[in-house]
Amino acid sequence: MFSTPFVLSFSLLLSLPILFLLAPRFLPPSTQQSVAISPSDELDDLALFDRAAGTKFSRLSTGGSNPQLKIAFLFLTNSDLHFAPLWDRFFNSAPNPNLFNIYVHADPSVNITRPSHGSNFDGRFIAAKRTYRASATLISATRRLLATAIIDDPANAFFAVLSQYCVPLHSFRYVYHSLIASRSFDLTSKAESDAELIRLGVRGRYKSFVEILSKSRNLWKRYTARGRFTMMPEVPFEQFRVGSQFFVLTRRHALVVVKDRTLWRKFRSPCYREDECYPEEHYFPTLLSMSDPNGCTHYTLTRVNWTGTTNGHPYTYSSAEVSPKLIYRLRESNYSESYLFARKFSPDCLRPLMDIAKKVIFRD
Repeated sequence: MFSTPFVLSFSLLLSLPILFLLAPRFLPPSTQQSVAISPSDELDDLALFDRAAGTKFSRLSTGGSNPQLKIAFLFLTNSDLHFAPLWDRFFNSAPNPNLFNIYVHADPSVNITRPSHGSNFDGRFIAAKRTYRASATLISATRRLLATAIIDDPANAFFAVLSQYCVPLHSFRYVYHSLIASRSFDLTSKAESDAELIRLGVRGRYKSFVEILSKSRNLWKRYTARGRFTMMPEVPFEQFRVGSQFFVLTRRHALVVVKDRTLWRKFRSPCYREDECYPEEHYFPTLLSMSDPNGCTHYTLTRVNWTGTTNGHPYTYSSAEVSPKLIYRLRESNYSESYLFARKFSPDCLRPLMDIAKKVIFRD
């Protein structure tokens, strides 16, 4: 007959695998991923989103052409806008200052140096909330930017989400023409329904440039980061998608984002797996894929180098690497005529980028 201590020890040993499997169901999330959006912040956002949802659709949604359509540039940052001088040159190269708007969401917990008077960024900071990496707060911040831009100007037709480490790869004229006027920029648009329109010189339906991937490493682990059944039934695994958090949306899709309540309730749930939880890379691709997959290109216009990644961060270019050859290489794309933006650059890249801005970056 076994002694009592032996029975207890043996029972505990057998229970360890069970505890390991069930722990995520009962234990609280880790500190980083347990960041919760406060009820007051949620109410503020809902009021903002409801205002944005009440705006009318732009003619862009029907494929109409209007030379006064604008591009809203949405900067999401938790540090200084290191490349503001370069972006100022980009915006100053626009043939008409009424072709764009700028909006900046800066983490209020960080002491950020505001651009000087005369900069295009002066006075363009919106009401912001605290953000944390790899948490739903980044989804909220992006939705906040979209909603503010929708309300601010009904002419905002495209919404480009960028970070403080993003840089332009072309002139404003090139970017505007590619998004608004070009009938050949999107190399993947081969639909027969668009062919006749293109032959007649008419732009087909505008699409959002958002990366949507259904096959990705650790896709199942990302899906179950909040718990195996948390996303059900609204988001079955077969419809879960991943992609870049930096994209360009049409006004029609920006409205889809700010109107959503159903998927948001799922993606705002805290995660139990820090290494697989990147809500901002999951929410937007999944929502837009479920809402209007044929209205998206499924690729992004922001070039990122994922070789040699560190802790989930992409490769960071140093000042010594900046050259005309690098810019030309970063522009190369298999899906569009060119990438329009690139990340991630260290702050000391500003000077060499400014040195080649006129002759290389903005020479088109």
